[in-house]
Amino acid sequence: MKAVVMAGGEGTRLRPMTSSMPKPLLPVANRPIMEHVLRLLKRHGLNETVVTVQFLASLVKNYFGDGEELGMELTYANEEKPLGTAGSVKNAEEALKDDAFLVISGDALTDFDLTELINFHKEKGALVTVCLTRVPNPLEFGITIVDEEGKVERFLEKPTWGQVFSDTVNTGIYVMEPEVFDYVEADVPVDWSGDVFPQLMKEGKPVYGYVAEGYWEDVGTHESYVKAQADVLEGKVDVDIDGFEISPGVWVAEGAEVHPDAVLRGPLYIGDYAKVEAGAEIREHTVVGSNVVVKSGAFLHKAVVHDNVYVGPHSNLRGCVVGKNTDIMRAARIEDGAVIGDECLIGEESIVQGNVRVYPFKTIEAGAFVNTSVIWESRGQAHLFGARGVSGILNVEITPELAVRLAGAYATTLKKGSTVTTARDHSRGARALKRAVISALQASAIDVRDLENVPLPVARQQTARGSAGGIMIRTTPGVPDSVDIMFFDGQGADLSQGSQRKLDRVFARQEYRRAFPGEIGDLHFPSSVFDSYTGSLLRNVDITGIAESGLKVVVDASNGSAGLVLPSLLGKLGVDSLTINPGLDESRPTETADMRRSGLVRLGEIVASSGAAFGVRFDPVGERLSLVDEKGRIVEDDRALLVMLDLIASERRSGRVALPVTTTRIAEQVAAYHGTQVEWTTTSPDDLTRVGGEEGTIFGGDGKGGFIVPEFSSVYDGTAAFVRLIGLVARTQLTLSQIDARIPRAHVLKRDLATPWAVKGLVMRRVVEAAGDRSVDTTDGVRVVEADGRWVMVLPDPAEAVTHLWAEGPDDASAQALLDEWSAVVDSAGR
Repeated sequence: MKAVVMAGGEGTRLRPMTSSMPKPLLPVANRPIMEHVLRLLKRHGLNETVVTVQFLASLVKNYFGDGEELGMELTYANEEKPLGTAGSVKNAEEALKDDAFLVISGDALTDFDLTELINFHKEKGALVTVCLTRVPNPLEFGITIVDEEGKVERFLEKPTWGQVFSDTVNTGIYVMEPEVFDYVEADVPVDWSGDVFPQLMKEGKPVYGYVAEGYWEDVGTHESYVKAQADVLEGKVDVDIDGFEISPGVWVAEGAEVHPDAVLRGPLYIGDYAKVEAGAEIREHTVVGSNVVVKSGAFLHKAVVHDNVYVGPHSNLRGCVVGKNTDIMRAARIEDGAVIGDECLIGEESIVQGNVRVYPFKTIEAGAFVNTSVIWESRGQAHLFGARGVSGILNVEITPELAVRLAGAYATTLKKGSTVTTARDHSRGARALKRAVISALQASAIDVRDLENVPLPVARQQTARGSAGGIMIRTTPGVPDSVDIMFFDGQGADLSQGSQRKLDRVFARQEYRRAFPGEIGDLHFPSSVFDSYTGSLLRNVDITGIAESGLKVVVDASNGSAGLVLPSLLGKLGVDSLTINPGLDESRPTETADMRRSGLVRLGEIVASSGAAFGVRFDPVGERLSLVDEKGRIVEDDRALLVMLDLIASERRSGRVALPVTTTRIAEQVAAYHGTQVEWTTTSPDDLTRVGGEEGTIFGGDGKGGFIVPEFSSVYDGTAAFVRLIGLVARTQLTLSQIDARIPRAHVLKRDLATPWAVKGLVMRRVVEAAGDRSVDTTDGVRVVEADGRWVMVLPDPAEAVTHLWAEGPDDASAQALLDEWSAVVDSAGR
């Protein structure tokens, strides 16, 4: 006997899950519903099957093919238009006309004994046997009355409660003789229950009903879909679960990585090649699909997560369904009954309320509170750029496809035939993305100078030598699984806000320029890059007195690209040096705060034991610098800024220094003492770079290890700062601890407060109102100055749902009190 699987329905009640996926392909326990149906058919010897398809038919055909992988023979009958339950089977009449056949829905989950159903049909000599089952709520189904012999007496399709006369419903599973086709008109919509069966009964034809025992669930609503998952995990339905039961009710598929410190409370299912990190908690009735990543601190309970989903750290998913290829970012929350469609982005700390529907390809911005369905509009991110260029998790937010589109958009903002310099750090992810970027640039009529792996300052300097712009790809500082795609202008500086907006517009409109075959850009690899860099550095920075000083320094290259420059540089300086961690380590393209701290402690031990004048530690891309004094004590970044400022100002005795407004006002005292002045900038690196490049600027720094040496470059450069420092120390003949000791102590405290995007404007207005008659500085954010000189600064983060606060006072207690006072203002406005 052959079978017919009806797989042509649109599943409109299941949208948005079925917006881009046919209902029969919806996964139950990580296997399509229709695959469970086909396996049931095979179990009962029904290996030859005709599948009727209509909505998104190609997806069904592509998934199941000819059935060989299941050990079955599948053929397809395609409907050009919806033909109803009977019309779709009539469409397959040619394959079914020789013998009795079984009809079953491709989107209902069941374990009925089909062999018993077929035997009943044959024993009764029926023309049609309708498979029935008993349900507590028959309103959504066709109810049926049968007599003692099993003959059908009455049908009623989807009754009201006033019409209910039975709890025995039609499951849509039938055994039929081919004569039934005489009652179905071809190429017009016809239904079995509404059209054919009433006519058969009117003519007295043998239509029987078989009441089946076992499990049956019509997966027609979101509630029934979630219930079907739980029933499979509870063992209420006899279906095959693909995987290993590692403990009672905990199923894990092949290739999945579950950290021993993850909390699993079954019954639950984790799909093949999924990854569950330490600290994640997965509770009962949760199904995690294939290739899903569940980060540390995430909590999932009764959640159904389809394939290739990223579940960010500390996110919370309860009773929801998440479509494939969706990214759920840090601390996002999706409540009970919510459904997220395929390929969506749920931003950090956003909340999707219960029963909300988010349709495919939508973006929920960070910090958003969504309590109505998102169907047509795309609540997209307003801006691509963050503090470090375009940043995101590698292969989740930043993919090769995105890199290609970004590079194409950037190329479109430049003239054809322009040259762009590309570079990367020593990570494999950056290497892979850079290749995608280079291809996109060349395809957009741009010539490319590829520096390969170089320190970030070298990439900036080389960009400024005749290129229209540059692109550097590096691992995000302190975040090993993220990358930054950094865009430079023709001077090697970060793109201005205006240029960023221009790139944003081109990217959003997807108006990428394409080169004709004869215009494809060239690619070449410049030679002697490091010699050129060090030669220019030594010509422009004052190194007098270094060779004669006999200074000894210890340099930690942090296993990063800074180590590529140091050998030739240290030799030419003529300084006695010890270099540690010089080799590149692909497994450590960045370092966490703890790794950096432990590295500095180790550096301090070496400096103290070797009698060196000081020690420096570069970040992995050579952009930033940390200091250790001659006693081996760590000079904190904010103090290092003041030490450098004191040294430079005391030598130059004029000019101005560029500092962000969050810097301690002790810096003003130091600068004024030596006859220099401070120009306050915003916290944006491009603003500091702008002032650093202006005539009269002698120094710039951000208090985080970033130093600008204007006589050489207007951007952060750890190597240039190192050379400048050696010269200053050699000429002053003072130790770092002596310089540090003569600078007053600063008491600046910082705090970050979570602030939803929707109230950031309100928060800033409340801060200005609360300032009253006090002095207010709006260089960046709002800085409120008290009459006694204490100050607090409130600054909304441009990329995250966070507000930053800084406070400075004469001592820590005073600064803490000020910080508490203004934190309360921000909190009250954010509620």
